[in-house]
Amino acid sequence: MNDKLSSLMKCGLEKAPHRSLLYALGLTREEIDRPLVGIVNAASEIVPGHMHLDRIAEAVKAGVRMAGGTPLEFPAIAVCDGIAMNHEGMRFSLPSRDYIADSCELMARAHAFDALVFIPNCDKSVPGMLMAMMRLNIPSILISGGPMLPGHVSSEKTADLITVFEAVGGFKTGKTSAEELQKMEENACPGCGSCAGMFTANSMNCLAETIGVALPGNGTIPAAYSARLRLAKHAGMKVMELLEKNIRPLDIVTEKAVSNAITVDMALGCSTNTTLHLPAIFGEAHLPISLDLFDSISRKTPNLCHLSPAGKHYMTDLDLAGGIPAVMAELSKANLINLDCMTVTGKTVGENLEESHAHILNHEVIRPLDNPYSEDGGIAILRGNIAPDGCVVKKAAVAPEMLCRDVRARVFNGEHLAMQAILNGEIKPDDAVVILYEGPRGGPGMREMLSATAAITGMGLGKDVALLTDGRFSGGTNGAAIGHISPEAADGGPIGIVKDGDIIHIDIPGRKLELKISDWELAQRMSQFEPEKTSSPYGILRRYAAQVTSAANGARFREV
Repeated sequence: MNDKLSSLMKCGLEKAPHRSLLYALGLTREEIDRPLVGIVNAASEIVPGHMHLDRIAEAVKAGVRMAGGTPLEFPAIAVCDGIAMNHEGMRFSLPSRDYIADSCELMARAHAFDALVFIPNCDKSVPGMLMAMMRLNIPSILISGGPMLPGHVSSEKTADLITVFEAVGGFKTGKTSAEELQKMEENACPGCGSCAGMFTANSMNCLAETIGVALPGNGTIPAAYSARLRLAKHAGMKVMELLEKNIRPLDIVTEKAVSNAITVDMALGCSTNTTLHLPAIFGEAHLPISLDLFDSISRKTPNLCHLSPAGKHYMTDLDLAGGIPAVMAELSKANLINLDCMTVTGKTVGENLEESHAHILNHEVIRPLDNPYSEDGGIAILRGNIAPDGCVVKKAAVAPEMLCRDVRARVFNGEHLAMQAILNGEIKPDDAVVILYEGPRGGPGMREMLSATAAITGMGLGKDVALLTDGRFSGGTNGAAIGHISPEAADGGPIGIVKDGDIIHIDIPGRKLELKISDWELAQRMSQFEPEKTSSPYGILRRYAAQVTSAANGARFREV
């Protein structure tokens, strides 16, 4: 078997001390002589999406052993974005992505693993591990924990985490009673797995499958199903085959794979966070991509799915409808998918689709090409005088009334002030809640604003109010939520000169976001603009702010 890397650490006279430490682990001579496979396990007792990952890891290790390898597990951190939301904890979510990547790289290099299996599930653990996979470029595979089942708040009504966030706004307006809210709290999230809709975690797990670094089914097989454990065993066996054939991540992640990922992103209506994570992942593979590429692919890719929060379907429905293979097979009919890309199966995308006879099993969940939700993709990139470097909106989740509209600015320096105004009933139809100093540097940490957008929706204002920010949104956000406005206010971006009462023109089909003032007044305001100085009492966030780049670049760290 191929144990070239670990042999540098375990073979030869001078490595007797190293072998002594391996014996201390309880390993036998036979186990030491086999390829050593690192199992990166993000299991946690605080993250619902990760509470079951020890079972996934045991299944992976069984697969590795069946195929002749020695699995050795080590941990990775993960932040639950839902629990971290709407308080100081959210500042640590996006930074965790890069520290996950760093820690995986450190462990893998220090211990000379021959191959790796990555086991993430929730929002930043997936891109963080994929970034590490690209950097390390040793035979690797990703197997996620799978999506959560939808909850049931009555015999007729299903729910997910977003239902509860939106119910907070409903409670403030009297639409939701205290008893209803409590029932939602207790039943919307029924158990393990990444939250049930097409939010960031599930978006990234589906795209890992699309890119080819995870097995078919990775994105959609529910966490609670035994099929997830079987997939994990196959992942453990498959990584040994990748090692034997010396198939590495950079053999799989090519320009054509990039195109496939963004195409499926647009067809699914994924989280806007993919415009942060895919550039960071592909950047590690030496394949830089820009927001312009997202928009150009979006313009030619039909939106085929409306999963929560955009619609009534959940990840379980997508799985039953044929999953990601069915979506890719449908897109391939219009020559939108590169079928010759290599995958971790050892076969091409086209071969995988042909062998599985992939096709749509439910035309309500996955619409056919001749009946899409829209002719273009689920995400749109807007530009204008307050977003010269671009900004992002989940077009698939925007009400028709808000696609093209003039709105009146209500400006807040920070999410907490905006949230107070929303819940106090100060935001009215035709307002635009403009939240500043929440970008990667200005936050620091680029917080998600799910509480604010969900409260707007829950209060019945989703068709009449926009939210604009240099921060970001959860994949569970719906409505005219326009984020990642770049440059951010802390970097002197023109979003920082918007004043209360200014009129902002939103034209999502036309890809425009414009402050309706003259060029002369814009120049005057910019000449007088002094960004607020932001800092943090936490060393990790100060280091992050010093290293991070613009959201338009995926909030990657500066090259050193």
